[in-house]
Amino acid sequence: MNTILRKSILGIAGLTVAGGLAAGPLNHDTSTPTTRAAAVTTTQAASKLDSAALIPHGVQGTQSRIDLNDEQTKNVKAIIAATKKAGMDERAAVVSIATALQESKLENLGHLGDRNDHDSQGLFQQRPSSGWGTVEQITDPEYSTTAFLKGLKQVDGWQDMPLTKAAQTVQVSAYPDHYAQWEQQAADLVAQHWNS
Repeated sequence: MNTILRKSILGIAGLTVAGGLAAGPLNHDTSTPTTRAAAVTTTQAASKLDSAALIPHGVQGTQSRIDLNDEQTKNVKAIIAATKKAGMDERAAVVSIATALQESKLENLGHLGDRNDHDSQGLFQQRPSSGWGTVEQITDPEYSTTAFLKGLKQVDGWQDMPLTKAAQTVQVSAYPDHYAQWEQQAADLVAQHWNS
């Protein structure tokens, strides 16, 4: 296993963290995501997961990271629970969490008025008008994650794709490469919460 990759995963995993399927990014927030180096703390949960399974292709590009509040952490745990319930593995959870980080910063967003991308809502910025479900459904973390995972399952070979390509195939974003920046934080969150 790549020593640098292992140290990065184990280092960041100790941080306290939290947790659309639209034609564009969920949130037109103009703030710049924070990029920072890995912390030097570790957790036992991180050592129980195989980093090659969480990030099989290595991260692509500069990685972003945000501090998560209690609501966002709750949403991370909901995504992981829905992934397990769907019978999918840790990698599917990494793809899901990275997607939700890009789309909503792991916030279960309702209608944002002029800042909204059409009628995109929820963790994944799914659109009722595109058939993802009702507003009530797509703002339910379990439902929206299950809907995302259903789309992911329909992508032939998603397990062998870079994260950003798998996420983009489901999301059809106007910014297809933006998912990649969240892969490390998503993997760290899965490592931290998968067995909790």
